[in-house]
Amino acid sequence: MTQTPMTEPEQLARLTIACEALGFSMSCDPLTGALLRTLAASKPAGRILELGTGAGMSAAWIIAGMSADAALVSVENSEELVDTARSVLGDDPRVTFLHLDAATYLAEPDGSLFDLVFADTWAGKFDQLPEALALLAEGGVFVVDDLNPQLNWPDGHAPKVVDFKRSMHGNPGLFVTELDWSTGIMIATRAD
Repeated sequence: MTQTPMTEPEQLARLTIACEALGFSMSCDPLTGALLRTLAASKPAGRILELGTGAGMSAAWIIAGMSADAALVSVENSEELVDTARSVLGDDPRVTFLHLDAATYLAEPDGSLFDLVFADTWAGKFDQLPEALALLAEGGVFVVDDLNPQLNWPDGHAPKVVDFKRSMHGNPGLFVTELDWSTGIMIATRAD
């Protein structure tokens, strides 16, 4: 089995340079990106939500898998990071970048439902999980990464991951699968 994506989105080179210039080292890795691209491709005309844009690496992978009539909403609280993502990916009319804290976005839903949700920040994963799950459309897929121990985890973070996993597996309304892929992935979809 190959552990390397066959092709990468062309924008990754520019985003990598931008991340290095910013000193930003928390972008999604290629294995997570390849999975996100595949999942985005499985949702033709899908509405996709990304909580935590970062500098746009995961968004580039998602965009690479999206159909021409799909749409991505990507939420990021750092103006510098969302501006970086916009500068490289913002010409794509299928994408809306919001400079907004994910917690605020989840606290004030506009009624939109999504076919794919990638929760890559605290809000929607470790905080406000029920609000994030409520945004899943029927047949929607919820994805999180960074569930395997990481060198950059702050003190006290490991118990939060354990609690998150317990909450997800204990939710009777979800089918949940953990993958020892990349940085540790969990995929869930509604069981009802």
